[in-house]
Amino acid sequence: MRKCCDRKVNGMSVNKNIKKPELLSPAGNFEKLKAALLYGADAVYCAGQSFGMRSAADNFTVEELREAVEYTHARGKKIYLTLNTMPHGDEYAELEKFILEIKDFGIDAFIVADLGVMSLVQRLAPHMEIHISTQASIVSPEAARAYASLGAKRLVLARELSFHEIEAIRLGISPETELEAFIHGSMCVSYSGRCMLSQMMTGRDGNRGKCTQPCRWNYVVYEEKRPDMPIPVEQTPLGTFIMSSKDMCTIEHIPELIRSGINSFKIEGRMKSAYYTAVVTNAYRMAIDKYFEDPENYVYNPDWYRELDSVSHREYCTGYYLDSPMENHQLATQNGYIREKAYFATATDYNETEVEKLSEAGILHENENGRLYRFIQRNKVCVGDSAEVISPAKIGQPFAVSELYLPDGTPLESAPHPSMIFWCRVPFEVREGDIMRSGN
Repeated sequence: MRKCCDRKVNGMSVNKNIKKPELLSPAGNFEKLKAALLYGADAVYCAGQSFGMRSAADNFTVEELREAVEYTHARGKKIYLTLNTMPHGDEYAELEKFILEIKDFGIDAFIVADLGVMSLVQRLAPHMEIHISTQASIVSPEAARAYASLGAKRLVLARELSFHEIEAIRLGISPETELEAFIHGSMCVSYSGRCMLSQMMTGRDGNRGKCTQPCRWNYVVYEEKRPDMPIPVEQTPLGTFIMSSKDMCTIEHIPELIRSGINSFKIEGRMKSAYYTAVVTNAYRMAIDKYFEDPENYVYNPDWYRELDSVSHREYCTGYYLDSPMENHQLATQNGYIREKAYFATATDYNETEVEKLSEAGILHENENGRLYRFIQRNKVCVGDSAEVISPAKIGQPFAVSELYLPDGTPLESAPHPSMIFWCRVPFEVREGDIMRSGN
């Protein structure tokens, strides 16, 4: 039931009492965790070396988890751990050992999908907040209430729900039960990611974190009596994509997401780069904050979409928030990823020795092209390149790469080596953690 303070804006109700949703970003390793927090995430989700649905990500050792919790909490943010695989009976001894090792680290919640795992967590770590993974395929108020009655604090909804269905779930459960939903990233061709295709074709179980993504492969059809005449299963002249899903992007629908009653906006991508994590988190942070500045006069900024277009991604769609899976399968029509911009470097803190050498070389002074800033290289960057710098809460700022130097002041024509330290002149302020990428 809408409150009396609601007003209509563009045909939608605006409730001034709606709480700002949490922005939850992926942390496949420590570098990505730091990028997520710097660029505006309220919380991050990660995994240990086992029992998470992205076993191919770097993930965290036990000691790294302890450090990650301390780092995250020192910045006033939250960290959730995924335990959302479907472990078989012979894996529970290892799972129990893992939970006992980490249960007192201060992790804010465990994300689980299996009732056996949930029961084990409640027995070994009764203080732990439990979130139910999207793998559980919660699609109704009845299912939501059932999980809440078992002790779940938050429910990560199935990706296949529309705005109206989410609103119905929100109205059908206690206000104390939180709802989380994916707003950006890869989608699975199988319902809520529960798929046996990888297990069948490669022996690697996608429900235990080892999916090889055979849905992205190309397939052919053979006529029984003509095995030497394979026929491509073509969906378009460009190739075969009968099972490969598009990527979700909902940046244009922030008001609808907020008003549907979702408490946490989740970004997919623990296996993506730190650049991806930073850019995507930054775009949604700007959009969410802009909405809450003045909900009644919120205006979508197309620059946010352009930011999201700068990362590696498949074709974008709005998931199933606006289209039923039965009506629109959201299958890709292009093979592989769309990559718009190269990740050149990350700004780093400087040291006094390098500053002295640059000063002695007579190049530290500011000129018409700006000041020198220190970077660590990610991809080759050359003098004359068109570049941009992105910063927290800002879209890319363009500039021309006019001067590059080694830390000892030696001029460079390019910075070609991975992780090399170099100095670049930039015509505006750059701070540690800012990202340099290719320009237009």
